[in-house]
Amino acid sequence: MKIILDIKDNKAGFMMELLKSFPFVKTQTISDEKAQLISEIKEAVEEMKQIKAGKKKARNAEAFLNEL
Repeated sequence: MKIILDIKDNKAGFMMELLKSFPFVKTQTISDEKAQLISEIKEAVEEMKQIKAGKKKARNAEAFLNEL
């Protein structure tokens, strides 16, 4: 299982040391940009699920490209 945590900078060192003390936990620090990208991808996947379930209406490609 992978978990993303958002920790205040002044507590990050303590939390990393705590997590590293567990032999079954591997830690990896990622940049704010990468965290933002992961968040945006998760939102896009959730939106696609809602569209497939009929809870949200899809836009056509032209409307999408015009938004860009």
